[in-house]
Amino acid sequence: MRADARRNHERLLVEARAAFAGQGADAPLEEIARRAGVGIGTLYRHFPTRADLLNGVFQEALAELLDRSHALTEADDPCRALVEWLRALVAHAGEYRGLAHALMSASYDRSSALSRCSDPLRAAGDRLLARAREAGRVRADVSIGDLMQLTNAIALTAEQCPEDTELADRLLALTLRGIKA
Repeated sequence: MRADARRNHERLLVEARAAFAGQGADAPLEEIARRAGVGIGTLYRHFPTRADLLNGVFQEALAELLDRSHALTEADDPCRALVEWLRALVAHAGEYRGLAHALMSASYDRSSALSRCSDPLRAAGDRLLARAREAGRVRADVSIGDLMQLTNAIALTAEQCPEDTELADRLLALTLRGIKA
């Protein structure tokens, strides 16, 4: 990538992060391009779809979640490690208004750019879930796909009730009671 194209790419990501944080995942792309000092065509050359832009924005958070899962793989208590990682997923999905919904949709749309975020998270979570199962702490019929959908649903529900700051934790605790062996 040429230096000017790389600068445009980075400015678009910076402005998209700010717009998604302030307005949610449905922030107007035209506004993001304008704030980055480029035309909408430049935005679409770098990020052909909204999902591609969301994917670009969330690569840093994805790396952090993957690093956290690797560290938790060595934890003494595999069930607690899984719970900690699921809490991190709920926090991530709730970071931007509309992200949880987009992530839920991406899990069913394998062509979505956001599935590039979902796939490595699914693999990381599956390793943690397998350890918790092997320790006899999680039921055999629990899948990482279901747990990820539940974490997104919890984040989506919490997004609808921002005044209840404990809602996500309560719902996750309820969910976790249901998966224990």
